[in-house]
Amino acid sequence: MRDGYQREIDYLRVSVTDRCNLRCRYCLPPEGVPLLPHAEILSFEEIERVVQAASLVGVKKVRLTGGEPLVRQDLVRLVARLAGIDGIEDLALTTNGILLSRYAGGLKAAGLKRVNISLDTLQPERYTWITRGGKLTDLWRGVESALETGLNPVKLNVVVIGGFNDDEIPDLAALSLKYPLHVRFIELMPYGPASEWGGKSFVPNSRVRFQIEAAFGDLVEVRKPTGNGPACYWRIRGAPGTVGFISPVSEHICSRCNRLRLTAVGKLRPCLFRQEETDVKGLLRKGANLEELVALVAQVIKSKRERKARSVPGVMVRIGGRMAKRRGRGEGSITKRKDGRWEAKASIGYDPGTGKLKRVTKCFKTRQEAAVWLCILVQK
Repeated sequence: MRDGYQREIDYLRVSVTDRCNLRCRYCLPPEGVPLLPHAEILSFEEIERVVQAASLVGVKKVRLTGGEPLVRQDLVRLVARLAGIDGIEDLALTTNGILLSRYAGGLKAAGLKRVNISLDTLQPERYTWITRGGKLTDLWRGVESALETGLNPVKLNVVVIGGFNDDEIPDLAALSLKYPLHVRFIELMPYGPASEWGGKSFVPNSRVRFQIEAAFGDLVEVRKPTGNGPACYWRIRGAPGTVGFISPVSEHICSRCNRLRLTAVGKLRPCLFRQEETDVKGLLRKGANLEELVALVAQVIKSKRERKARSVPGVMVRIGGRMAKRRGRGEGSITKRKDGRWEAKASIGYDPGTGKLKRVTKCFKTRQEAAVWLCILVQK
């Protein structure tokens, strides 16, 4: 089914839990977040009904996320149920990998096709620090298990953080030379805990690519491996794997959006970066039939906006992703001037003296610089 901007919406991300077994510094505070009562979380049967309804309006691809989805008890059973739905052609999982070696075989047998694993560093001490206690050896066992069981493709998600892992970019990219892995470099979005790190933590993917090509020569553009996201893929010459770039800050990726998100508490969201959501759980628990659920999913698809907002939606572990986010207090825009510079404008709340919006304008040489400044400013 197409939305109002002629984008084919065929991908549903499903958060199965708000719980996680790590406390990554850019994602969660040290104490974590208040956990929801189990009754507030969608049951496997409820998730299955939503996915079935979504399949009837053209959704063909489903990804299970969290929190950390593998901490949800008996997840293999949910995978088997979803894999059996007519019309679902691709079933994937995003995980931190810590528990993957335990479950990879069962997940594959149940119908899981592929997996994305979060890996921000190859140095054990750094990994323990960034995750507040995780062990890199556990994660790497998960990577090996995914490859051995035939989950394909296996993608590694690397959030690049200036001053933390930007000196490891060539080493991380080199994994695609040694293994049939697809290493994706993701720009740090300055929201939630990450918003307090400052602009120096942001590394645009243009700089990441420069480092890779400086080490290995010009990259070769390739057809993307199986997947549904906004990454652009390239290959180091002779590599069995690829490197990919996901640039939510420095580039406009909304025109390629093809997804909806089902939160752990049963809200259907048309956009990660907007606060609009529709309550599916309430409808389910009132006994809605399949036709009513189909109509609701179709309505949410039609409600998708053309572009993302600058405000930030709640807690990511309940939406499906890696960063816990807080709501912003402003909004802004970026335009290119006639002199070639980029002008960022932000509204950052009301002046109590005048009752008018406070507006700030600043010019930059590149759009990336303007985007970073704006994202940080409107979140203060």
